[in-house]
Amino acid sequence: MKNNVLIILAIFAFSLTAQTQEKKINWMTFEEAIAAQSKNPKKIMMDAYTDWCGPCKMLDKNTFQNPDVVAYVNKNYYAVKFNAEGNNVIEYKGQVLKNPNYIEGQTGRNAQHELAQAFQISAYPTIMFFDEKGDPIVPLPGYKTPGELELYLKLFLKDTHKEITTQEDWEKYQKEFVNEFKG
Repeated sequence: MKNNVLIILAIFAFSLTAQTQEKKINWMTFEEAIAAQSKNPKKIMMDAYTDWCGPCKMLDKNTFQNPDVVAYVNKNYYAVKFNAEGNNVIEYKGQVLKNPNYIEGQTGRNAQHELAQAFQISAYPTIMFFDEKGDPIVPLPGYKTPGELELYLKLFLKDTHKEITTQEDWEKYQKEFVNEFKG
């Protein structure tokens, strides 16, 4: 009897863990995402944040925990969390990028990482999209609601952005876009 109870508890705990994992974006490092592309090509969505940034924390809480956003991103993108003022060393397209002016133990703002500089990230948060070859598509600065992010997730996933060549095309795309994400 005790063995049966233990087995049932173990199955229950495992199912709760699996459900919890499905409710979170599968974040990875930039280098892990680039490496994963070589095995299974997918676009990359990178969240460039800083520790001191209030809107970055709101993006984490309100948008990146939305079940529709989580499911869509996990299915269609490699998701990268990147501290744009961090001190990690990143190799990208043969270049070694770091933060030579990083101050250990600094509270608040710190120096900007060379990767953020290379992609001209000047505001936080910025959501950066990359194609299946790891080449940048565009940086999107500022907080995005789940619905606002949905528009871009679908725009870049389907390469629709390549068909938009004028302001009128962009306005038409936005007007005709139908949000499916809740929240």
